[in-house]
Amino acid sequence: MGKARELRNRRTVKRHEIRVVDWPEEDGSPYVMWARPLTCHEYREIQKKYPDFLETQDIAGMVDLICMKAEDANGDKLFPLAEDRLDLMGEELLVIGKIAEQLMGTVQSAEVAEKNS
Repeated sequence: MGKARELRNRRTVKRHEIRVVDWPEEDGSPYVMWARPLTCHEYREIQKKYPDFLETQDIAGMVDLICMKAEDANGDKLFPLAEDRLDLMGEELLVIGKIAEQLMGTVQSAEVAEKNS
């Protein structure tokens, strides 16, 4: 095992909660989904399809990000089907933007990330 993997395996990556007030539960509480932090590999996959993703805020890219990252409480993918992507593309832009913003969490622009490395 290489040093990078050894070091990466030392830390615990926690999932964070994504609250979607626009998709309320029957009791009126926000729908809750979960996500792990975006990895370099995942970001690169998004960038391949949507160059300058962080700067352009491409809606299709946001939907792909949601499909890639959203999990249920058990850690299973929430939107694994191609049909899910199509259905999410039919959602209101503001709702998708709010979810994607929470998924991105602390991810900064590429320029800021490069300065911090």
